[in-house]
Amino acid sequence: MPLLEAVPALRADLLAWWQANGRHWIPWKLGPDGHPPGAGESLDPWPIWSAEIMLQQTQLQVVLPYWRRWMEAFPTAAALAAASEHEVLMRWQGLGYYSRARRLHHGARQLLDQSWPRTLEGWLAIPGVGRSTAGSILSSAFDLPYPILDGNVKRVLTRLTASPRPPARDAAGLWLLSAALLDPHRPRAFNQALMDLGSGVCTPRNPSCGVCPWQGHCAAYAAGDPHRYPVKEAPRELPFQVIGVGVVFNDAGQVLIDQRLNEGLLGGLWEFPGGKQEPGEAIETTIVRELREELAIEAQVGEQLITVDHAYSHKKLRFVVHLCQWQSGEPQPLASQQVRWVAPVELETYPFPAANARIIAALLAHLQSQAAADQAA
Repeated sequence: MPLLEAVPALRADLLAWWQANGRHWIPWKLGPDGHPPGAGESLDPWPIWSAEIMLQQTQLQVVLPYWRRWMEAFPTAAALAAASEHEVLMRWQGLGYYSRARRLHHGARQLLDQSWPRTLEGWLAIPGVGRSTAGSILSSAFDLPYPILDGNVKRVLTRLTASPRPPARDAAGLWLLSAALLDPHRPRAFNQALMDLGSGVCTPRNPSCGVCPWQGHCAAYAAGDPHRYPVKEAPRELPFQVIGVGVVFNDAGQVLIDQRLNEGLLGGLWEFPGGKQEPGEAIETTIVRELREELAIEAQVGEQLITVDHAYSHKKLRFVVHLCQWQSGEPQPLASQQVRWVAPVELETYPFPAANARIIAALLAHLQSQAAADQAA
């Protein structure tokens, strides 16, 4: 039977499976009384929107505790709009991809004194909201028939059709299929069922085909090797860079930090100053040069504190961190928003990228060890 002719059966089978096996406990998908909403019943879009942005690049079990703390701090979009960027980034710290937090913050301010959008175009006008996120919010909050295409759904649909192309090269076809399958009478339940199927059954590794409600229609299962799908892009080697980092002390025992510009994944976060090592350059020379070029200061580079390897989706970095002593020059934010001298114990009150957490821990351990040695002497 051609797939489109099987759509009514696919809908019915998936919804029946989901009724018995779905994730009916997700907090932002429940009504104020803690129960799942009825057909056509609206939910508060704010918790859903927050969760959807967090779920971009992050799994549900990781998101849950962050989402709960986020909702305690910002129970409404108006509360987020009224918060400072510093507070927003502190509350987001640990989730990574901080541009999501800044866009959510900007979006909350954009929606002040406006009603919640109920169209795709309305949500796409909000920073950080793409088509799948918009569809998920519209179906989850208002039970409106908008399709979705997140990572789980892409995997399910490419296996269902045994698509010979990587999902990124077949986006238009996958969107058409998601829209064709969507149950117009139960869009909220259907989209959630589709995500739950991808999360719990049609998993990236070891899919549980024996309990899948779509097994009889799945082309990848019929071909005998669902692991082949989705077809992957040819792997590319990630560029590798060494970053020289200076933990610069002044005579008062404070350390120098600077705030990144509001652009890129880590925009708005604080960090220890430094930059990329040039070919053939000693790391100590890198640090001296970067401190001079970006902060207009001179410093004496001392012992190495720690080396930290950190991988992003698009590159791999090695941070080589040295303790430094400020010598001259008033620090200037030549390549950042602002610079600040802070006591080491105050570092935890600033939002830092994840790689910096190990640097801070090593710094505090070093200072504690140094204090113990001084006391023993």
